[in-house]
Amino acid sequence: MSGAARMGLKLTCLHCGQTNRVPEERLSAGPKCGTCEASLMAAKPVEISLDILRKAQATDEVPLIVDFWAAWCGPCRMMAPEFAKAAEMLKGRVRFAKLDTEAYPAAGARYGIRGIPLLIAFRKGREIGRRAGVTPAGEIAAWVAAEART
Repeated sequence: MSGAARMGLKLTCLHCGQTNRVPEERLSAGPKCGTCEASLMAAKPVEISLDILRKAQATDEVPLIVDFWAAWCGPCRMMAPEFAKAAEMLKGRVRFAKLDTEAYPAAGARYGIRGIPLLIAFRKGREIGRRAGVTPAGEIAAWVAAEART
């Protein structure tokens, strides 16, 4: 076993921003943040700030799927329950977050967002895929599995 594997995978707490290390075999066991005790591998999407997203996308070694949305967007509201179902389907393997583009308008320029809803997959400091439009949960899960190779 390599030293990195023994130390665990890096995960940013999506609530407080603290970096945690979790052994890969414990990802599906409900690990919690060492600082705030929030779930690190929640079965539902977590609302995040742009600062938390920046840190998580740069640090995390587990795939992070972010739904860029806004409350005024009808398709975004249609997508929300499907995104939540996909999060439940992939619990323990992938993390799901939501970022309100109305609350964080700088996200549009930073991530090249031309329309919402938009899903972007991140892993180990880089974007690994994106998908626009309303998508059923099964298609989201299949897309994530293909992009993240989970």
